[in-house]
Amino acid sequence: MSEILKVNCDELRNVAKTLKTGDKILLTGIVYTARDAAHKRFFELLDKGEKLPVEIENAVIYYAGPTPAPDDKPIGSCGPTTSGRMDKFAPRLLDMGLVAMIGKGERNQQVRDAVKRNNALYLCATGGAGALACKCIKSCKVVAFDELGCESVKELFVEDFPLVVANDCYGNDLFSQGREEYAKI
Repeated sequence: MSEILKVNCDELRNVAKTLKTGDKILLTGIVYTARDAAHKRFFELLDKGEKLPVEIENAVIYYAGPTPAPDDKPIGSCGPTTSGRMDKFAPRLLDMGLVAMIGKGERNQQVRDAVKRNNALYLCATGGAGALACKCIKSCKVVAFDELGCESVKELFVEDFPLVVANDCYGNDLFSQGREEYAKI
């Protein structure tokens, strides 16, 4: 796909089947930030049989810990963190209905299998471009674990957030494909 597809978060589950690794999208809608500390708290709640503070079914989690907002903005810099740190948590959340994760870097085989099994997606944001990414964030509010500061769970409304499909629901992996293509050169 050479064109950039505009996708609404609410339609992501249905659109996932049309996307392939390497496709570029502009995502609009609600996404939740959650990094290591928030995922640990999620799992403490789940292991106790308690409800999560956000609805996981068809949700999108952005692995990010935004900086505080300047006076004239809803959020500070908000770039992706390394997704591999959440690999131990992702399969369970995907099996609970999580539709997509946003971050940077490669995922392990268990995550890729869970993405495929659940008709989900792993999307990559440009690392090192947090100041630019925040321009796509139109609102931000803390919805859980406020005491975690930048690692609290935040609900963001993003508009035309540029992303690349790194793992599609067919089991394809952009990182493996990239290495194979490079090896041919």
